[in-house]
Amino acid sequence: MSIMSMATSEGVLQVLSGAAPRLLSSDLGSSNSDLALYSKCHFKSVKNKGSRYFKSLKCSSMIRCHIGSYNYRRLVGGFDRNAAINRLRLLGCKCQQADHGSGVGMDEGNGARFVDNANESNLSGSMNSQKKLEFEDSERLKREKEMLASAGTGTTTFYKSGIDSIEDEAWSLLRDSMVYYCGSPIGTIAANDPTDSGVLNYDQVFIRDFIPSGIALLLKGEYDIVKNFILHTLQLQSWEKTMDCHSPGQGLMPASFKVRSAPLDGDDSATVEVLDPDFGEAAIGRVAPVDSGLWWIILLRAYGKCSGDLSLQDRIDVQTGIRMILRLCLADGFDMFPTLLVTDGSCMIDRRMGIHGHPLEIQSLFFSALLSAREMLTPEDGSDDLTRALNNRLIALSFHIREYYWIDLVKVNEIYRYKTEEYSFDAVNKFNIYPDQISPWLVEWMPHKGGYLIGNLQPAHMDFRFFSLGNFWAIVSGLATTNQSHAILDLIEAKWADLVAEMPFKICYPALEGREWQIITGCDPKNTPWSYHNAGSWPTLLWQLTVACIKMNRPEIAAKAVAVAEKRISSDKWPEYYDTKKARFIGKQARLFQTWSIAGFLVAKLLLADPNAAKMLTTEEDSELVNAFSSLVCGNPRRKRGPKTYIV
Repeated sequence: MSIMSMATSEGVLQVLSGAAPRLLSSDLGSSNSDLALYSKCHFKSVKNKGSRYFKSLKCSSMIRCHIGSYNYRRLVGGFDRNAAINRLRLLGCKCQQADHGSGVGMDEGNGARFVDNANESNLSGSMNSQKKLEFEDSERLKREKEMLASAGTGTTTFYKSGIDSIEDEAWSLLRDSMVYYCGSPIGTIAANDPTDSGVLNYDQVFIRDFIPSGIALLLKGEYDIVKNFILHTLQLQSWEKTMDCHSPGQGLMPASFKVRSAPLDGDDSATVEVLDPDFGEAAIGRVAPVDSGLWWIILLRAYGKCSGDLSLQDRIDVQTGIRMILRLCLADGFDMFPTLLVTDGSCMIDRRMGIHGHPLEIQSLFFSALLSAREMLTPEDGSDDLTRALNNRLIALSFHIREYYWIDLVKVNEIYRYKTEEYSFDAVNKFNIYPDQISPWLVEWMPHKGGYLIGNLQPAHMDFRFFSLGNFWAIVSGLATTNQSHAILDLIEAKWADLVAEMPFKICYPALEGREWQIITGCDPKNTPWSYHNAGSWPTLLWQLTVACIKMNRPEIAAKAVAVAEKRISSDKWPEYYDTKKARFIGKQARLFQTWSIAGFLVAKLLLADPNAAKMLTTEEDSELVNAFSSLVCGNPRRKRGPKTYIV
């Protein structure tokens, strides 16, 4: 037996005997601090300041708040590190769980929901607690058996302090980031850095941040946490949301939420758990999250595809939630374009970065959500108008993005020769783009083979920056044509040194610098050139890149990027982002043990091992849209308007 195999076997035996520290689950009998809280059982709403209602679950059985201390040895980098990873365990609650709800109550159109769990409420808290403990024990035993089997076959993976690979470390960290609500997991916090005292809102569950976590858990066959997340965030959708006496449209999903304890009405000695959402009222910049609802629909479809449980999406309250998001997005406005008009900071780039208007990221997610919703919607009386609006928007949006956002060397040359000030229905330069807007960097950077979808389009303005997520998801959703999708991947290969370098993947390229940075970002000290949202490198983008590459049958591109990340992401402690042109430095304000960096890596690895699983996220080019797109092109989109009839 080799030294490596002996070390592996010894490490596994240590875990089985309890000698080595465990990362995958906590030992309830040896916690540093156990706090038992008692409260009485019934379902009610707790009213908070600012006219917000917290729908809380009050539990009759003991709620145990477990804070565990773990010691583990870092795999890469040759040093040991003791870290206290705090983890909230809420066990044994006899609660009304959202996953058994079937009813919908509509209060003056506010979309308030209720759940009916009369059957479940008959279960005793002690039985629930026992099941929870049994589940954790079985999961622990299963993982220990897998470790033992790996050691017995003499695999080449190394094992130290209970972890035998970077992937195992990532799974341990992902599980340690889970948030529990009345004994059930409902999400993962944004970051779990034990050395960082200034948590801000990184201890909350973000909708967009949970998506890679949810996908990873679906691929692992752990469906309950994703189902819980979908249903609890759905309940939050109907809550009252106000800032400075103004309320946004119905259907808005929160940016994030947090589980907290609140005093029980009339009983100062008891507390209840409540979900505390943030719809943008507390966010930096006070911007509502436009992408949250879109990601929620995408995750809902992925859950059904992966688990085979279509009953969730068919529920009345879930169908109502889908329709509320669609009505909010499809509402008529002043805009002449089919793209969604949003403010700066309303998506992954949640600070001022000059993306206000019609950013590509939102349009790609919007298109994907529309297709997913159309697939999941059940026929309903009076829904014909919504279905018609959805189909019309899909056709118009796909044509608009493919025709006007696409850019390659030929298109750049065409823009370079544009005439301006064309007042005509058949103008070539429809948006009055001035050729001088073409930046010198673009002329030098654009390869002969390849192209991409620009970041934004408005009257007299084209944002020529390459935005990664928008382009990746345009491929995934089918918003980009097959030829365009391959061209985007061609550009990534041609510009690998700029977009990947020493850590994938640039969130955008290039960075805003000098006077441009001062004006557009407002001299944002966090978004300095080649940092954070201003062309920083984000490991979480690995999973979107992987899905796009697999869809186009070019997984070797994603595999190459994953190999680059594997060299240092673990030894760097899973940072949120990297700085500098070549991504050499960990971001100056980057949180460590960032959950979506961990989950993004895991999803990329899992999908490369099982490419078929990517189908739960991808949508193929719709034949109806292709035919409509061809008709528009063949019919000359620059055609003059036909005669109109005026009624006096």
